[in-house]
Amino acid sequence: MLASCHKLESRSQTSFEVEMSRKISLAADDREIESCYAVMSELRPHVTAEEFLPRVRRQMEVAGYKLARLSDGGEVKAVAGFRVSECLAWGKFLYVDDLVSKDGERSKGYGGELFDWLVGYAREQGCDQFHLDSGVQRFAAHRFYLTRRMAIESHHFGLKLK
Repeated sequence: MLASCHKLESRSQTSFEVEMSRKISLAADDREIESCYAVMSELRPHVTAEEFLPRVRRQMEVAGYKLARLSDGGEVKAVAGFRVSECLAWGKFLYVDDLVSKDGERSKGYGGELFDWLVGYAREQGCDQFHLDSGVQRFAAHRFYLTRRMAIESHHFGLKLK
């Protein structure tokens, strides 16, 4: 029952209306960033409310991190943290660090709309590829990514240093 997407401004202008009451925008000021915390904390519970804003700001400055949020009726329903970068393996790419829909609001299309917006943003930025990692225990997320035609391309290895 979604209305067709209506572009308010270009994605580079940070706002995109998905349905009459739904809006995807990049969080730019402190208030907008902080409005994403409740949803983001469901994916990143180890990040406290006090740490969230300084960490996001630091990642924005150092790594070009961006925070997109999908709001419905003024309430944040889904959030994505991402960055555009370049490397020898992938060329120019968009990497999704974080993608989460609010608990109790999943399976309502919010995550899919935000995912599609991210893919469109990557295309507008001239990216060659779109990537993300997903925890091995997140089976529902894996099903979601596979239905979005993503391929499982590698294993990601990590080593905790602290």
